[in-house]
Amino acid sequence: MTTEASSSALASSGAIILIGAGNMGGAMLTGWLKNGVPGSSVTVVDPNPSETMLKLIADAGASHVTGVPAGVTAGVLFVAVKPQLMDVVLPPFKDIVGPNTVVVSIAAGKTLTFLEKHLGKAAMVRAMPNTPAMVGRGVTGAFANAEVGEGQRQLVHDLLKVSGPVEWVPEEGDIDAVTAVSGSGPAYVFYLVECMAEAGRKLGLQADLAMRLARETVAGAGELLHQSPDDASRLRQNVTSPGGTTAAALAVLMAEGGMQPLFDEALEAARKRAQELAG
Repeated sequence: MTTEASSSALASSGAIILIGAGNMGGAMLTGWLKNGVPGSSVTVVDPNPSETMLKLIADAGASHVTGVPAGVTAGVLFVAVKPQLMDVVLPPFKDIVGPNTVVVSIAAGKTLTFLEKHLGKAAMVRAMPNTPAMVGRGVTGAFANAEVGEGQRQLVHDLLKVSGPVEWVPEEGDIDAVTAVSGSGPAYVFYLVECMAEAGRKLGLQADLAMRLARETVAGAGELLHQSPDDASRLRQNVTSPGGTTAAALAVLMAEGGMQPLFDEALEAARKRAQELAG
């Protein structure tokens, strides 16, 4: 679909009910408004949005309510609340889910069966974005149930891609693996920066300098990865001269007890937790 067609589809998406205007919900709303969704078609449901979010809503001509909006059937019901709150938050919204509604949930671990228990049978999409969505550089994994029509799937794709690429997976269970890799992934990268900076401090650098070097290195490497047609292994090899300093460090990181088994264990723990959140 072309950019023009996508903008047109977003503009004609019907009533969008966004439940939750925190970091992720707010990032999605900001992206929608920048990409052609009329503010008048959006209702934000949040009992306590930030002042910044209230201003965004008002400036866009969107609506803000603290409970289920009256007299509305959702075209899209976009659920952006924490998994632990959904048992309490969702049930009242069943009344605004109609035969043409598509429900989109970005709550980790909450299955389509869980959503159907509270909202009834409907077209539903489970999606897992990540926090770089707040700067338009996220990535989202998504799974659609059999009730989602082609037009609804394209609409949801367009709503999600305002924050970055969207990858559709063939099985609902794959969303838990997506959560482990990319949903939680930014935290792993931020921790990498912390570790690099601390190692630099132990080598004698001032702590603030070590942090600046680590931060800019990871940010720059990420941008190079983003812009380059080469895959990560090729870019790594390009930096690594035989017998050089990088090779010496990688000999440790890529050893039998190095990063790969740690990541295997860490991501399995994240996936397991996502499965536990399903209840």
